[in-house]
Amino acid sequence: MTMAANGVIGLVALLHLYFMVLEMFFWTKPLGLKAFGLTQEQADQSQTLAANQGLYNGFLAAGLIWGLWLGAAGFHIKLFFLTCVLIAGIYGAVTANRKILFVQALPAAVGLILLWLSIGG
Repeated sequence: MTMAANGVIGLVALLHLYFMVLEMFFWTKPLGLKAFGLTQEQADQSQTLAANQGLYNGFLAAGLIWGLWLGAAGFHIKLFFLTCVLIAGIYGAVTANRKILFVQALPAAVGLILLWLSIGG
């Protein structure tokens, strides 16, 4: 179960690295416009905000990677950062786009469940 938990946690970390790159570097480019359903004008007006949001996603990824790097000793770090991702995903789904629930919150929830099931095994 530990391998499955770590695999999902690694996936969540990779997703947040991808979000970071999209928000910080591709927000106003065709890839970012398509991913977030924005017009060029909307993207240009919100570019600084998106870059800040991307930075936070990078911090979430870094925390998850740190927890993975620590192995079993990183349990509480993984728990904390997965919980942060879950809360951010739920908040984003309620306030911005329901799709965030499935792209961000659901993988974090699965990771949390697997992390808890991995205790003792």
